[in-house]
Amino acid sequence: MAVLVTGSEGYIGTVLVPMLIERGYDVVGLDTCFLSHRHFVPGIRPCQLIKKDVRDVEREDIEGFDAIVHLAALSNDPMGELNPELTDAINHKASVRIAELARQAGGSRFIFSSSCSIYGAGQSDSLDENSTFNPLTAYARSKVDTERALNALATDGFSPVCLRNGTAYGLSPRMRFDLVLNNLTGWGYTTGKVTLLSDGTAWRPLVHIRDISLAIIAALEAPRDLIHNQAFNVGVRNANYQIRTLAEEVANVVPDSTVTFAEGAEPDTRNYNVSFEKIHTVLGDYFSPTWEIRNSIEEIYEACKSTNLTYEMFDGPEYMTIKGLKKLLDENKLDDQLRWRE
Repeated sequence: MAVLVTGSEGYIGTVLVPMLIERGYDVVGLDTCFLSHRHFVPGIRPCQLIKKDVRDVEREDIEGFDAIVHLAALSNDPMGELNPELTDAINHKASVRIAELARQAGGSRFIFSSSCSIYGAGQSDSLDENSTFNPLTAYARSKVDTERALNALATDGFSPVCLRNGTAYGLSPRMRFDLVLNNLTGWGYTTGKVTLLSDGTAWRPLVHIRDISLAIIAALEAPRDLIHNQAFNVGVRNANYQIRTLAEEVANVVPDSTVTFAEGAEPDTRNYNVSFEKIHTVLGDYFSPTWEIRNSIEEIYEACKSTNLTYEMFDGPEYMTIKGLKKLLDENKLDDQLRWRE
């Protein structure tokens, strides 16, 4: 199967692409390469790459692929708030346009990387795929708008699938330390203080990036009738955690570290507890997640040691995505529309 992976150079993409290649997929990547300078740990497996902004994709870029895995996006809530209009243009409008082009070109599956953040401040203890959307940020709104548009594009020959990922964590060659478990582990290793920026009471559904990749593979390999125009919350059963519990887990793994709270820490309005029952029930023969929180903390901690990670590196533009983009803007490498100048 020929698969185009947008965002192939990013945090999840550099984990997914080798997994697809190992399974015999013919993989081509597409990425604007904002993060391609990051090399936290070895493991990048190159594939043919189309270096292009997702806003500029044309039909010829899409021709010949059986499926598209669409990861590319401005990647989290703080990034989305940097410029909500750009977030809509990149995460929503460009995503829908690529799906339209894929349908025109005869692609059969469109795997969209959505997010459980669409539930926002959850109204129940176990939000499932039929729960009300309550997006609190530009990033989450862009995911809701894209899901609704993809739903309308579904035909007998074109099957969109929306994978609503829990909060991602785990080690990647293109490491991000702006994700909650990665961030807490980085704080613990570089300062000895597992620092919470909120009061830690909010709940989050967490999922390892290799398990996100396994869900994508399941959506590619499962029979069409199981995935056609469906949404799935992506995560491990019972993988909802209060953030303070995650901090305590980190402190139990990282030597000589303690849990602390930032000055003025307040409750986080992004608070949701999600059910992952559907993906395990419907795609159970194809999706078998394997990662646990403690194993990943240990893996990230060992990588921090092997790379001699310092606080300045951890908290700087190298591994904090919004700081990295601001640095490119300050250096005049990107214009105010986040397009490369050269």
